[in-house]
Amino acid sequence: MTRTVSTTPFDDQKPGTSGLRKKVPHFRQEHYVENFIQAIFDAAGDYKGKTLVIGGDGRFYNREVVQIAIRMAAANGFGRIVVGRSGILSTPAASHLIRKYGAFGGIILSASHNPGGPEEDFGIKFNTANGGPAPERVTKAIYERASTITEYTTSDEADLDIDINGTFETGGATVEVIDPVTDYADLMEELFDFESLRSAIARGLTITFDAMCAVTGPYAKEIFEKRLLASPGSVLNFMPMEDFGGHHPDPNLVHARMLYDQMMGDEATDLGAASDGDGDRNMIIGRGIFVNPSDSLAMLAANAHLAPAYRNGLKGVARSMPTSAAADRVAEKLGIDAYETPTGWKFFGNLLDAGRATICGEESFGTGSDHVREKDGIWAVLLWLTILAETGKSLSDIAHAHWAEYGRNYYSRHDYEAVDTEAANRLVEELQGKLGSLAGTEAAGMTIAKADNFAYHDPIDDTTTENQGIRVIFENGSRVVFRLSGTGTAGATLRVYLERFEPADGDHDLDPQAALANLIKAADEIAGIERHTGRAEPDVIT
Repeated sequence: MTRTVSTTPFDDQKPGTSGLRKKVPHFRQEHYVENFIQAIFDAAGDYKGKTLVIGGDGRFYNREVVQIAIRMAAANGFGRIVVGRSGILSTPAASHLIRKYGAFGGIILSASHNPGGPEEDFGIKFNTANGGPAPERVTKAIYERASTITEYTTSDEADLDIDINGTFETGGATVEVIDPVTDYADLMEELFDFESLRSAIARGLTITFDAMCAVTGPYAKEIFEKRLLASPGSVLNFMPMEDFGGHHPDPNLVHARMLYDQMMGDEATDLGAASDGDGDRNMIIGRGIFVNPSDSLAMLAANAHLAPAYRNGLKGVARSMPTSAAADRVAEKLGIDAYETPTGWKFFGNLLDAGRATICGEESFGTGSDHVREKDGIWAVLLWLTILAETGKSLSDIAHAHWAEYGRNYYSRHDYEAVDTEAANRLVEELQGKLGSLAGTEAAGMTIAKADNFAYHDPIDDTTTENQGIRVIFENGSRVVFRLSGTGTAGATLRVYLERFEPADGDHDLDPQAALANLIKAADEIAGIERHTGRAEPDVIT
């Protein structure tokens, strides 16, 4: 039976870069989840009788919110609700389902790479009909509605059994519980030559994939071990767990250290890879070499023609502003456009929908193409596996050949996590206040050529997005970018991005931290990082 429940608004339901993220106890407040879901429905437009996709990364509280969302969607008038079995859907798989079924949109329950558990993180994100994250005009409308909401609509229907595939009726809507993996795996077979990959694996090409006890485990098992016939055990930590096995499901050099150590040792396979909590990020490692995400984007763009889906060339390449300019050099040689956007996959959506870009990437371990409207971890791994199979070269050889042709953008990101929010804001405000006077001054012996706060003008819809990260650019072309992240749930995360270009005939085998030492010193001189945060070192270096 449908019923209307009186409620009062919460003052903290403003979506960030990737939806609303808070600690689980915060989401478990009475009416908190319902208020936000109702705000999504009220702000999203005419959905009556249409299809909604629901799923998440399986973290703690996922199953409960799936049931709440089903009841509310039915009570609000959706005609069809597609749910991943057991409430599971990777973020790229959800994007694909929205597009495949012509859905109105989807509710994705995830806090991405953040830790899970009863006291850890949870998130709710709305994706629109193109399969991508809601653009800023929609998230603004959601926040405005959440700030004034006085009631929500739900029902007294019992929980559905979402652990078996089947079709159910509830509250006047049809609910389809589907296998979460099959549609996505089939899409990968359309993009890549699985027969050729099976042959390469049969000849000895090896892979180790760390699913980090997160959502990509079932996808990786199906694709790499069952369809491509990689050796049993090639997929590690493949069982999704509500707390990700007590680990932090972030595929970087700190949290995926076990994989890194293996790939640096005698037990290394040809390709080592990991993905995150909801399956949209990727980390790529070869025997004895880590490929940072900025370089990975550039190398994938340069070699994409080796995969069937991209043999006719790329329409363009897009990257977030903090991502290194390595991909721009590839785009220039290919004679295609390169776009620089703010951080957040939603900014790529217009370019992809307009056919302006084919491959997009962010320095935060996210890469994808126009097959969905989200970054896609397994897609990136499959494209790298294709490059290795088609060239017969090692990942290290491919990387060094790339640098010898294009030069190397030495690059690193330093994360200062859970910084006192007021201290982080003071740092940014102080830095913002002196932007106009930095040009012509020196830091760590280097002259500053330009300093600004990045603004993006969307070439498709003519909107402008401002204050997307403070850039300090030196006369030698090096740069430092300062930005507060929107993906954390405790305090503030200050991210400092460092980049220095080494020409094609230069030294490409330096340790990145050594190559960037002068920039690291300059960053602290300019922004007073230690003075504001009390941190002498970052928490995570990638």
